[in-house]
Amino acid sequence: MLNMNLGISFAPLLPSYVVWAAFGVAAAIAVLLVLVRSPGALVRTAALALLVLALTNPSLTREDRDPIPSVAAVIVDKSPSQNFSDRTQQTEAARTALSERLRRIPGLEVRVAEASQSDGENDGTRLFSALSSTLADVPPDRIAGAIFITDGRVHDVPADAAALGFAAPVHALITGRKDERDRRVVLLTAPRFGIVGQSQTIVFRVEDQGVAPSPAQIEVRRDGEALESRTVTAGQTVRVEIPISHAGPNIVEIEASALDGELTQINNRAVVSIDGVRDKLRVLLVSGEPHAGERTWRNLLKSDASVDLVHFTILRPPEKQDGTPINELSLIAFPTRELFQQKINEFQLIIFDRYARQGVLPIIYFDNIAKYVQDGGAVLVAAGPDYASSTSIWRTPLDAVLPAEPSGNVTEQPFRAQLTDPGKRHPVTRGLDGADSDPPRWSRWFRLVDTKSLHGTNVMQGAEGKPLLVLARQGEGRVALLLSDHIWLWARGYEGGGPHIDLLRRLSHWLMKQPELEEEALRLIVNGRDLLVQRQTMADGVGEVTLTSPSGATRRLTLSAGEPGVWRASVNANELGLWRATDGKLTALVNVGPANPREFAEVTSTLDVLRNLTNATGGDVRRLAEATTPGVPRVIAVRSSTTYKGEDWIGLKMRDVSVVRGIGVLPIFAGIIGLLLLVGSLAATWAREGR
Repeated sequence: MLNMNLGISFAPLLPSYVVWAAFGVAAAIAVLLVLVRSPGALVRTAALALLVLALTNPSLTREDRDPIPSVAAVIVDKSPSQNFSDRTQQTEAARTALSERLRRIPGLEVRVAEASQSDGENDGTRLFSALSSTLADVPPDRIAGAIFITDGRVHDVPADAAALGFAAPVHALITGRKDERDRRVVLLTAPRFGIVGQSQTIVFRVEDQGVAPSPAQIEVRRDGEALESRTVTAGQTVRVEIPISHAGPNIVEIEASALDGELTQINNRAVVSIDGVRDKLRVLLVSGEPHAGERTWRNLLKSDASVDLVHFTILRPPEKQDGTPINELSLIAFPTRELFQQKINEFQLIIFDRYARQGVLPIIYFDNIAKYVQDGGAVLVAAGPDYASSTSIWRTPLDAVLPAEPSGNVTEQPFRAQLTDPGKRHPVTRGLDGADSDPPRWSRWFRLVDTKSLHGTNVMQGAEGKPLLVLARQGEGRVALLLSDHIWLWARGYEGGGPHIDLLRRLSHWLMKQPELEEEALRLIVNGRDLLVQRQTMADGVGEVTLTSPSGATRRLTLSAGEPGVWRASVNANELGLWRATDGKLTALVNVGPANPREFAEVTSTLDVLRNLTNATGGDVRRLAEATTPGVPRVIAVRSSTTYKGEDWIGLKMRDVSVVRGIGVLPIFAGIIGLLLLVGSLAATWAREGR
């Protein structure tokens, strides 16, 4: 419907100072005529006024305006906390009733939007962000107000009403009930990093909302393994010591027992991810008989900033005897007792590079090394002809842990190292650059120590399919046996070289138990909005995996084969929090989004969070289930007021905004009308003079 507005406008024919001068002269003449009481003073003054008015060129204007409706926004909270109790039903009922009532108000446009966390990216309930997006294209002078349907736990409330960007009431209709109760675990201090082998302290407390504090049973787990169980009182500050057992994420769960009648148990558990870092990876390298590739291992280990290397070299081969005592063969004494008896457990890896028995290390120290492996240590033997000799390191107590016995023969012929079928699956050798062709795209080697009685995993083979690289687990430790001393040919770039850096680094890191190189592993990997379930195995197949979401929902996944030794499945990570996967033997944990989402930190409904803002805008905050008249209050259109609420009603500020559809202009002193006015005024003056 069009509204018509009339008005008058001026467009002077002469400069403004000329018009004002004419006005001054006319006013002076008019005053003089009045003072001398001249006959016809009023008629003459009117004529002068018309003459001056003609100079201003007045026009009558007519505007045709089309009213624009005011805009009200309804923001519906669809965050996960709205699923507790009967809040979902309350929300939908309120949404339906409110939409019906707003539809009856003439001149009001209603925009309804939902704010949810289904994208798995936002931390907390962000209703005001949704409000800004909904009204982004609406001028502030058209906004009639906003109504939220929420449980009151909103995490992006502006500091003051001015930050809203409009002057209109904000109302909040709160779902949930006043007598709700809940128990939660609150983290007070949670470290992000920890040194492997040391402990970190986590400080927390259990809080009971809606009831008096009561005892709670807590369970502390690391990577799914139970560490501690104790009874605490709600409100009490609790400290727990967490041993950091491995590098990478150590996921700690602190779970409190359920409270009778509580809203949800999802926040009874807090999660802390502590990244385990090694202070230094201590490696002991003992080089035996000098050879062309002696510095290959040293150069590799010294280039790794995370490795603290201790290196000793035996400079005299055993066949060159000159009568010099053993203790006088080096510039400094070889601290064998300190290294192999007192401080042996401080090393993560011991490497013997072409080492043969020369009387430097007593037999009892080899027994210490074997026990060191059984207790969790690691030994790498890079063998040459020394391993097949009568002074072989095999002929020591180390034979109990070494994975292959030498036959006494050495094969001297060119060959290209190749991956075995287990080697194509093993993380140490899988995907080595150049291994995907036959023969592999790397240089030849020319020597291989023959073995027998193999009891490890042969991942690389040499001439005639003989074992070249054998890996084995012994007790809690690990052993690797490289049966050729020609890897230096790769390092020197002979015939194009080979992937010696990747191979040796992976090998040493596998020996030092880096989690990413485990042969049998179950992993959960967050990839954007997807959760990747990955199973690393040396077997020919894998079973189903049970995946548990943060809310406790479970599903069975069938994994598909990827590259050799790796099986995968992908699901949508539609919930924030801790996900758990297990195949019955292995367990994997990963946290999606924040470790402890704000959405579940406090889940009881409340009026307090939004009260200050709604009061500042003249709006109201009330519970849907506990109002004087339960349900959605009446909605009233209010033109002008400082408050927009009553006992059983809420109001919206209606705006008088319109858009101009057409303009009509009628000059008063143009054409016949102006001529008649001016001539008429002069005629009236003449007629008055004629009396």
